[in-house]
This record gives sequence, structure tokens and C-alpha cells, in this order.
Amino acid sequence: MPEYCASESNDAESRYVFSYTVTVHNQSPHSVQLMARYWKITQGGGDSQEVRGKGVVGQQPLIGPGQYFRYTSRAILQTPVGVMEGAYTLLNTYTQRVFDVPIVPFRLAVPRQLH
Repeated sequence: MPEYCASESNDAESRYVFSYTVTVHNQSPHSVQLMARYWKITQGGGDSQEVRGKGVVGQQPLIGPGQYFRYTSRAILQTPVGVMEGAYTLLNTYTQRVFDVPIVPFRLAVPRQLH
């Protein structure tokens, strides 16, 4: 769920700030722990950067069966339109199996930039 942060952005400096809220639902019968994240952030002109790190927003949350974890973070682009996509690495705490869950691409766009 992306949102443009107009008060923190500056068109003259090519600085476009977006917040995004993600909800991770655990639909498995076992607890999972969100261990790491990978983001590919693509600017409107095609340049991209990759971001990898432990957990999200400084946490590696444990998510029980049927529960969810929601967080909000930010991305700063140099263009008014971009795309984010990636994956979360999770640990099944019962089987100790590590697996990746893809994050489908979502658009970051200043309002009224796209028709």
C-alpha cells in the first residue's frame, strides 16, 4: 500500500519520498519468522538499486499461524514514478526450513503522473 509523501518531497531536487505499508499474513499451520528482506527499486528512467537486510524496520518478527505482521517503511526516488519488488526470507520455526516469498511489483507514483 504505497503513499506519496508530498511534504518531504522536492520536485526541484528530484527527491520523491514514498511510504509503503506491507502486511505479511501467515497462512501456514506453523509459526514463521521473517528473517530478511530483498528489494529491487526501479526508478522511472530504468535505473535500479537492490536493498538487502535482516528483517524489516529493525525487527525479525515471529508470526504465529493465522496471524499477521504489518509495518510501514519508506523509499526515496529520483523520479516521480518507480516500481518496487522483492522477496522476504522466512524461517518455519517447526521444520527449521528457510524459504523465500516473492513480493509482487507495486508502483510508486506521484499523484496525477499516470493516467
